[in-house]
Amino acid sequence: MAAKKEQQLFSGPISTHSFNSDNSKLVISDNTQLAYIYSRDQAGNYAKEATLKQHIERITNVDWAPKTNRIVTCAGDRNAYVWNYNAETGEWKPSIVLLRINRAATCVTWSPLEDRFVVGSGARLLSVCYFEEDHDWWVSKHIKKPIRSTILCADFHPNNMVVAIGTCDFKCRVYSAVMAKELGDKPEKGGWLVSPKFGALLAEFGDSTGWVHCVKFSPSGDLLAWVAHDSSVNVVNVNTMDKVTTVLSSTLPLMSFIWGSDSSIIGGGYDNYPVLYNINGDNIVYAAKLDTGKDKSAGAMSAMARFKQLDSRGNDGSGTKLDTTHQNNIKEVRECKRDGQNRVVSFSTAGADGKLVIWNVDQLCASIDGCKL
Repeated sequence: MAAKKEQQLFSGPISTHSFNSDNSKLVISDNTQLAYIYSRDQAGNYAKEATLKQHIERITNVDWAPKTNRIVTCAGDRNAYVWNYNAETGEWKPSIVLLRINRAATCVTWSPLEDRFVVGSGARLLSVCYFEEDHDWWVSKHIKKPIRSTILCADFHPNNMVVAIGTCDFKCRVYSAVMAKELGDKPEKGGWLVSPKFGALLAEFGDSTGWVHCVKFSPSGDLLAWVAHDSSVNVVNVNTMDKVTTVLSSTLPLMSFIWGSDSSIIGGGYDNYPVLYNINGDNIVYAAKLDTGKDKSAGAMSAMARFKQLDSRGNDGSGTKLDTTHQNNIKEVRECKRDGQNRVVSFSTAGADGKLVIWNVDQLCASIDGCKL
């Protein structure tokens, strides 16, 4: 298998995407009010299969629940919808979520057990949403304090009852999402969950000097990482929450990342290529650039040939094409497959250039020095 497989899906930017359980389908949005279902053919290419048309403003985030096969979308119209597939009609049917917010919804993510999800927004609150059987609709409970800015990202802990958020006030916060009455949660105090009360602030970190783009718990749940617009990568351990490890990279800010393993993260952002960081104890180490790039034909051009091209065409033939796979910033990184040791085998990147690229980690590490998860 090749180290990467790229496909130009749109002429404009891809704002968000998510895969189903076996990566045979994906939901994707091209920075409009529409989301699309794409299906993979035998050659590994994705083709449009259906259109999810319900939002009236730009879709900001999507997430596909692999076990229950439900899709959730949120948008600038202050709404979120849960989409269920009807096998008899072959159509996706939307169910509106009662968010009760007065600003745009910015991010959404399912919990590991897929019995709830959270929606961040510009209303300075987090909506924890669940299905109410008695009324057959999706409702929400709000977490407000002490959020003072737009929520840009959120992620659930593997225990299904703790959620972390990143905001525009440079903060990363961890909250309790325990729903004992609504969903029958039976939490045990310990680790991140120092208080089982719904909405309790469990931890707050303000070590960044830029708005937080992405936050993720590690597969084990012991580590929490976030990246910010100050080009920082931050990691904290649940056992030493008073000590945050931070590294200011020499690259442009990361927009999104995933945990490659319990000791490595893979991210992408404004440098247009994915990168690997390793966490060694209290150190975060930049390990490798995960894009070998492309050879520029102009590089082998002789001085005389370049002069002739400048004389006849007004340029030297190099143009503005970058030597990276993505020709614009990476908007989102998603994991595609993990092995039995919770190590990422393949991951995807979606960019503002309209490209979707699926990367094979083993092939990458075999060809790049310093690449080890």
